Amino acid sequence: MVNGDGAHEHTGEAELKQHGNGEADAEEESNEQEVIVIQDTGFTVKIQAPGTEPFDLQVSPQEMVQEIHQVLMDREDTCHRTCFSLQLDGNVLDNFAELKSIEGLQEGSLLKVVEEPYTVREARIHVRHIRDLLKSLDPSDAYNGVDCNSLSFLSIFTDGDLGDSGKRKKKGNDLEQIDCTPPEHILPGSKERPLVPLQPQNKDWKPMQCLKVLTMSGWNPPPGNRKMHGDLMYLYIVTVEERHVSVTASTRGFYLNQSTTYSFNPKPANPSFLSHSLVELLSQISPAFKKNFTALQKKRVQRHPFERIATPFQVYSWTAPQVDHAMDCVRAEDAYTSRLGYEEHIPGQTRDWNEELQTTRELPRKNLPERLLRERAIFKVHSDFAAAATRGAMAVIDGNVMAINPGEETRMQMFIWNNIFFSLGFDVRDHYRELGGDAAAHAAPTNDLNGVRAYGAVDVEGLYTLGTVVVDYRGYRVTAQSIIPGILEREQEQSVIYGSIDFGKTVVSHSKYLELLEKTSRPLKVQRHNVLNEKNETVELCSSVECKGIIGNDGRHYILDLLRTFPPDLNFLPVDGEELPPESQRQGFPRQHRHRLACLRQELIEAFVEHRYLLFMKMAALQLMQQKANKDSNKTETPAITATSETSTESTSPLEAQAKELAETLVAEDGSDPKSREVVLNACKAVGSISNTSFDIRFNPDIFSPGVRFPDNSVDEVQKQKQLLKDAAAFLVSCQIPSLIKDCLDHSALPMDGATLTEALHQRGINVRYLGTILEFVEKTPAKAQLEHIYRIGVSELITRCAKHIFKTYLQGVELSALSAAVSHFLNCFLSSFPDAVAHLPPDELVSRRKSRKRRNRVPGGGDNTAWASLTPSELWKNIASEAQSYYHYNIQCESVDQVVEKYSFQKTTLLREISIKTGIQILIKEYNFDSRHKPAFTEEDILNIFPVVKHVNPKASDAFHFFQSGQAKVQQGFLKEGCELINEALNLFNNVYGAMHVEICACLRLLARLNYIMGDHPEALSNQQKAALMSERVLGIEHPNTIQEYMHLALYCFANGQLSTALKLLYRARYLMLLVCGEDHPEMALLDSNIGLVLHGVMEYDLSLRFLENALNINTKYHGPRSLKVALSHHLVARVYESKAEFRSALQHEKEGYTIYKNQMGEAHEKTKESSDYLKYLTQQAVALQRTMNEIYKNGSNASIMPLKFTAPSMASVLEQLNIINGIIFIPLSQKDLENLKAEVHRRQQLQELGKSEEPTEESQLQLEDKIPID
Repeated sequence: MVNGDGAHEHTGEAELKQHGNGEADAEEESNEQEVIVIQDTGFTVKIQAPGTEPFDLQVSPQEMVQEIHQVLMDREDTCHRTCFSLQLDGNVLDNFAELKSIEGLQEGSLLKVVEEPYTVREARIHVRHIRDLLKSLDPSDAYNGVDCNSLSFLSIFTDGDLGDSGKRKKKGNDLEQIDCTPPEHILPGSKERPLVPLQPQNKDWKPMQCLKVLTMSGWNPPPGNRKMHGDLMYLYIVTVEERHVSVTASTRGFYLNQSTTYSFNPKPANPSFLSHSLVELLSQISPAFKKNFTALQKKRVQRHPFERIATPFQVYSWTAPQVDHAMDCVRAEDAYTSRLGYEEHIPGQTRDWNEELQTTRELPRKNLPERLLRERAIFKVHSDFAAAATRGAMAVIDGNVMAINPGEETRMQMFIWNNIFFSLGFDVRDHYRELGGDAAAHAAPTNDLNGVRAYGAVDVEGLYTLGTVVVDYRGYRVTAQSIIPGILEREQEQSVIYGSIDFGKTVVSHSKYLELLEKTSRPLKVQRHNVLNEKNETVELCSSVECKGIIGNDGRHYILDLLRTFPPDLNFLPVDGEELPPESQRQGFPRQHRHRLACLRQELIEAFVEHRYLLFMKMAALQLMQQKANKDSNKTETPAITATSETSTESTSPLEAQAKELAETLVAEDGSDPKSREVVLNACKAVGSISNTSFDIRFNPDIFSPGVRFPDNSVDEVQKQKQLLKDAAAFLVSCQIPSLIKDCLDHSALPMDGATLTEALHQRGINVRYLGTILEFVEKTPAKAQLEHIYRIGVSELITRCAKHIFKTYLQGVELSALSAAVSHFLNCFLSSFPDAVAHLPPDELVSRRKSRKRRNRVPGGGDNTAWASLTPSELWKNIASEAQSYYHYNIQCESVDQVVEKYSFQKTTLLREISIKTGIQILIKEYNFDSRHKPAFTEEDILNIFPVVKHVNPKASDAFHFFQSGQAKVQQGFLKEGCELINEALNLFNNVYGAMHVEICACLRLLARLNYIMGDHPEALSNQQKAALMSERVLGIEHPNTIQEYMHLALYCFANGQLSTALKLLYRARYLMLLVCGEDHPEMALLDSNIGLVLHGVMEYDLSLRFLENALNINTKYHGPRSLKVALSHHLVARVYESKAEFRSALQHEKEGYTIYKNQMGEAHEKTKESSDYLKYLTQQAVALQRTMNEIYKNGSNASIMPLKFTAPSMASVLEQLNIINGIIFIPLSQKDLENLKAEVHRRQQLQELGKSEEPTEESQLQLEDKIPID
């Protein structure tokens, strides 16, 4: 049933293994009961706001009162109120109380909205909220990457909401109205890749001006005597009618006063009008405000909520239009009160991040409601912390934060801002001198973050990690961490009671830490081991020596410096006197790396252990069978296990399957039978298990760490561990890389750009430093032509990463005032064909003659350094080639961008997108002329911004995830209805933890939509898929490969719903985005073009349809091989269009090709072959009839009385049927008998696959549900 998720299945299984399978099942049972409890009762309350009719609101018992506040602040008629309380029978409700805890609150209760007196804080919140309402349709926050706004363009292509309005606009029968012509630049074969259509113009964004100016008045703060009259602050406002007014915000509300710009007169103006809301006041004094504000709010609430809800983490756009910088007081004031260096001087305003992060972890988690509450709290604090850390890191690099050691040189400075500790990624105090200096200091924070992620996921009670965020900004790497209470007052030596502060020269241990870490050692595969300290005493550890244990003043046990949580990668760590297995040596390993901190990924460790477990089972079983066979002789030979078993073991013979069963019973026994004990012992030894009685593989993370010494009695142990590490390194090269290539060949992995390629590598545990090796592997693959897309994306990723490395050091030498000039110069050298890119130095009038030494020392990148201006294109490309050689060990023989483009058939636009996303550059959206030899492509005006690139942990919604997985499993077994219920449940739980916007919710909605569609509920499918597409745009980006997929699914459901023109617009948009992201030559393009071609065929645009379908045929032939069933189907689709055009000869030619493929692949008897043969007969008859008619005409001249031939357009139903087939959807008539058959079929297939016999399966009968959630 499912194709293409081998890789993901492992990750899912691995997660379950952590909990132990038994528990997981038991947990699921109890979960299902609990969910029923949670969901049974939503109820309706009535809400009465001043001056409005009461209205009904649906609420759920777990909501907080605060959530009703939020709803009211968003509703069109109450959005202008911020300072109010909700009262039930005269009692004020506590904002943070859950509704179920409120006495007397039940179905039909009346809640009154009561205006409360303002405070300075409330008045500020009110003004800020009004400003947000005024700006609610303005996209500038999304372009500037603030407040978790991000772009979405879906509504432009769907003409607003697809729901009910879609019905009214249904143009099912009037095909004539549909304009089907695609824009020139997306036609097959077009070479243009324009950038401007990436952000189409949105009519709604034309600002409706409500006010000219709304700003803080210069008369703030109010003098003492006015404070005693209740004045809180003064606002200065200019209305659209050019009326200048001064407004007092008082405890009772807002009113006009008599002040002017030059004279202060706080008395109320005449006539006086006091209003509790600024909106009411402004509507009184400005008719234009009243009219436009109402219109604006109408528009605002008509937008899909997903277009305006904040995302959990900031998404940045790499392109933006030129936006006028409007005066926006609230923004300006915001910048100075809450944003920059003032924040830490306002007492009581900063959050104690460490306390918040740790207390949320301590929340109870015994049952589902508790776990949901805990996970929601963890997620919320975490996304707030990530936002604050990012802001702080930027402030640090921009020089707006005072260092805590201002006397030291800039590289060595450390900072504290907003209770977060910031350090720069340089090797200060030669800490990493042995390990690779600055390169090691740059890699350590990401390794540490991976460690934090791993320990966080194991989630052991009583063991705490620091909140950690790694930010790359303007060429610097900044690590932001929450602060352990008391650590700043103590010297490090006193506080570390476990681990080592000098890479293992001195080591201490602590029983409580050993006990806590022991609990993590099984899921993280860490071995307890002994090392020697400086006095040659044995010290026991359960982590790497760098991992330090510190007890904070709050009494919590913290661990930090987790950079060696996972074992070292010996392929990139040459050690004198150590030999790697032949598989690694054949690929040219070990290779020298920049630093000695290269470690294996957690996904690799898990895949390796899984692989060893299968091996262990097989070995034990084969021995058992031998024992059975040799009952007479007592000698059991242990089958020798050699390194060759490290290569992929995929085919299992029936004999082995039988053996496996034996072994499983053996492992389940308690080992009382001496014979079976011996078998287990032999198998354990052979696979490197650390225990002799059960399978248990763990790694000692200190092996090969310089400076760590092991006691003499553990020599054997250490030797075993070394071998295990070598085997793991060999496993990566000989098993994981080939399996990645195999998945790419059979299209179960379909990366489209650098990010999705990296994700595919990471899922299989392959680090990006293996990119060169992978490319070499592709070059040697016999089917290289079918991997061309992977090769192109791989080389492009390698080149842009090299450019990023160079750009990083390049930017460090640039002072702030020259930033845009330097960035545009770099992009010119990188992408422009202009041979001698000359940098524009800042104009002379700004270069100050007095350069004080002081100023230069303040910012890490200070100094009046203009070395960057001397970079030339040929020098940059030389550097890129040498970086590719030294870092990736890959040879690019190109001296200029044009050679590279020529050699690897790249698109410059794609390279521009990749480098911009990786480095955080934002450029002006316009058409760049890269190929001009007369002027450079970029000027400094084209560089709009530079954003941070942020890495952080993504806390998971574990219960929701389990539901999602069980739902998927049910669907795959053919229980669609149960699957659908589980997935709906997962969706509720995801929403409960993450809020409304999240990548995983997106995957959930996509799968739900697919199930709705299969079960025949088209409108529901449309609504869920629309949400998925919007969400993908907002949380992943408007041109992320996932967004392209969502657009394609949405187009299919639109077509099924009779919205043909919308379906076409969506498909055209998807094609434009795919061209921009990866170009035309990609297997996924064939599917997209088949979709477009079919829809065009349906609306009788035959010539256009053929262009797309023939392109799809070519791509399919290239990537699936000429004998593939996909190609047969492509031939059939082309034949149908030729038939509609009455060109029967061409139709026959294509259908014959298809028939031949079916006959060879499936045999004469298969229904596909029969269908094709019937169609051939039909085409032949039509051709004969046509010929007859033509002959008539020739014979009798044009006045021959012949019946005109009927050429009918294909029926929508037949087009839809073909669309479903190519998109891998089968409809399941849900009778019990059919379901039984289906399950039997699935079971049969699984068995076939286990026997390694499954040929290329029939595509038509596959239900593709390839939506596994990517695991971090």
